Amino acid sequence: METATTTTTILKPAAGAEVSYAIDPVHAAAHFKVRHIMVAHVRGELGEVTGEVVLDPKDLARSRVEARIAAAGIDTRNAERDAHLKSADFLDVAKFPHITYRSTSVREAGAGHLEVRGDLTVRGVTRPVTLDVELSDEIKDPWGNAKRGVSATAKLHRKEFGVTWNAAMDGGGIVVGEVVEVTIEAELVRN
Repeated sequence: METATTTTTILKPAAGAEVSYAIDPVHAAAHFKVRHIMVAHVRGELGEVTGEVVLDPKDLARSRVEARIAAAGIDTRNAERDAHLKSADFLDVAKFPHITYRSTSVREAGAGHLEVRGDLTVRGVTRPVTLDVELSDEIKDPWGNAKRGVSATAKLHRKEFGVTWNAAMDGGGIVVGEVVEVTIEAELVRN
């Protein structure tokens, strides 16, 4: 039995040249997890992720990120819960169909890692959020496209964004935790 081999070429942009990438929505996802009834995590995925990343390898401070996530695409594998999360109790997707992120600063945070600070807007409320970003080298895929991969993580306090619904449990405690852990995985395609 023959096995196919794939060769990838690592590409290096010209020194000092800004490089613009589009977030490939087919190869991007925004996942979250939050504590449920104080014992386990509920995990879910938001809808389509789109946007642009501009990297300046000579001066990372000039780099920038803009991303947009379709809140109405939320999926936790439970239709009743998804409907509640889309309601005014949580994301209010009828009024606020998208979650957006716009960077305010980018700095190196170790080999292959960036600290990206920016403004996250959820439900029309904008707050500063810092992303820990793992960035791959740029490669050429089998179809000739120059690509990079990113994995970004953050912890959010949902009440800071006006997502305050909760219910008390009879034995004490609450139904929904306040801290939401977010992970965004994406392939970037050089423009």
